[in-house]
Amino acid sequence: MLRSIPAVLLAAGLWLQQPFFLSPALAGPFLARLQARMAAREAERQSGPATEYAYGADPLQKLDFWQARGGKAAPLVVFVHGGGWKRGDKRNATGAAKVEHMLAQGYAFASIDYRLVPAATVEQQAADVAAALAWLRSNAKRLGIDPARIVLMGHSAGAHLVALVGTDPRYFTAAGLSLRDVSGIIALDGACYDVARQLADSGRFMLDTYIQAFGTDPVRQRALSPTLQAAKPNAPAFLILHVDRADGKAQSEALGAALMQAGTVGFDSKLDPCPTIDAHSFQAVVGFSR
Repeated sequence: MLRSIPAVLLAAGLWLQQPFFLSPALAGPFLARLQARMAAREAERQSGPATEYAYGADPLQKLDFWQARGGKAAPLVVFVHGGGWKRGDKRNATGAAKVEHMLAQGYAFASIDYRLVPAATVEQQAADVAAALAWLRSNAKRLGIDPARIVLMGHSAGAHLVALVGTDPRYFTAAGLSLRDVSGIIALDGACYDVARQLADSGRFMLDTYIQAFGTDPVRQRALSPTLQAAKPNAPAFLILHVDRADGKAQSEALGAALMQAGTVGFDSKLDPCPTIDAHSFQAVVGFSR
């Protein structure tokens, strides 16, 4: 008999106040259904219509783009969703207020989809992030964005992916880019910046997800660990944020320390339960203002 796992979930914008028990066998389908409902609700709440573009041939190699208000050559924020590397959608993980907030500040905004595990590898996902960035840069003029002012932002698994492409230049190089083609990286509550350490510290609930994404080969795990790839060269600057969770704190602080040792500009901060990113920190890390 499978042992039940306690979980407290945030659903439909309301905290479920009492813990409930969810078996590992049911967790995956339950989360998939929950994310589908969240995606539908999020699509309704997004600020204004987005234009969808394909940056590759695969059905998941698409992005949504919101043009900046009031003028051309706007700075751009490119968002990479989370979902354990195996689920998620460009419309369900941006946050209810993120698009509107960025547009109101004069930024353009893009949110990308990417191929998912197990049909794709994490290496291919990182390549998709780089390919989406290359497409946006090559279409900067018609989109009204400034290719010299672009930042990558990711949440959870997306935070891992943006940190990976920001520390391992092979992904940008394969897409015809360099690490100087982004102004900075914003990693929101990421995991697996050091894959082997995350596997050692993780509970049973997430272990299968990490093994599915990263396998058991130590060489591959190291190659997919931004903390262990953080020797120069790196993206110019990083803003690393995390909630008050032991593994997220440890992973974020270790990545920040590795980046600082390499001489990369970085900010590391804990998020409150209702987080906001102040304009000073945001503009400082990406190196531009609107």
